[in-house]
Amino acid sequence: MSVPHQPNATSLPFLLMGIPGLEDAHTWISIPFCFMYIMALLGNSTVLLAVRLDKALHEPMYYFISMLAVIDLIFTTAVVPKMLSVFWLGSREIAFLACFTQMFFIHTFTAVESGVLLAMSFDRYVAICNPLRYSTILTSARTTQIGLLSLARGAAVMTPLMYLLTSLPYCRDRVIPHSYCEHMAVVELACADPSVSDLYSVIVATLLVGTDSAFIAFSYGMILRSVLRLPSRGAHLKSLSTCGSHLSVILLFYTGGLLSMYLQMFPLGLAPHTRVLVADSYLTVPAMLNPLIYGMKVKQIREGIFRLLEQLPGLRFSVAH
Repeated sequence: MSVPHQPNATSLPFLLMGIPGLEDAHTWISIPFCFMYIMALLGNSTVLLAVRLDKALHEPMYYFISMLAVIDLIFTTAVVPKMLSVFWLGSREIAFLACFTQMFFIHTFTAVESGVLLAMSFDRYVAICNPLRYSTILTSARTTQIGLLSLARGAAVMTPLMYLLTSLPYCRDRVIPHSYCEHMAVVELACADPSVSDLYSVIVATLLVGTDSAFIAFSYGMILRSVLRLPSRGAHLKSLSTCGSHLSVILLFYTGGLLSMYLQMFPLGLAPHTRVLVADSYLTVPAMLNPLIYGMKVKQIREGIFRLLEQLPGLRFSVAH
């Protein structure tokens, strides 16, 4: 006898479990995630305001940093408010379309961020290896076009995946053992064979991450070769320091993303709550740390933030030059 299942209908919601096995600790678990969300909102909004209001930061590198800040705001806002409502209010229900909309935003802007990080590595390559042509190669208009191209690429490759997933029939038991609509956790609820969508997602993820990371590695390899040819040690350190923040963000993004993805695919005997916590942290920790990394390591961003804060009544900061 075949297992009864409900036809796919947008009127039937999913139910989010939160952190499986740790339901009694949801209130305590919510505290660090709430803190990280607030810090991500404040930090990324401050970076955006500093770049927007300070004309000294109207350059391609800072526009790319602004794009990362927008992506981080979208990432966290797409996930954390609903996650906190599950933790605090027990509001586990999420509408069918809302679930896949959340998933679309997560996957699309993961692809967009990968594209922006690739653009930032190209920006540093041109700035260090071909500085005399930097202003002609990376104009403001071209920077905007690169950002829009990254967005279009992300949406273009994720739209077919969302079509494949929403076309699947889902069973009566629509309980997602996760705190958000994580792709693999949702697919496991399908009553039909999801092999086509699984194959598509693996191919897209492999191509995007593989090509972007390969070009990023090539760019920084060329940068390193160029820097090592500089005559003085001081010139070496000055050139490499401009890349330090970018490399930190790149490692945080790709290491966290790959760890989260492979733990979902290959549990390795880990408890479900461990895998869910890793996935939740991947969407919140980098968004909190990125503005701190740029604020600490990029002198111009730090000074721009101080100049922004100095405009507030009663606040005065002395910036060390």
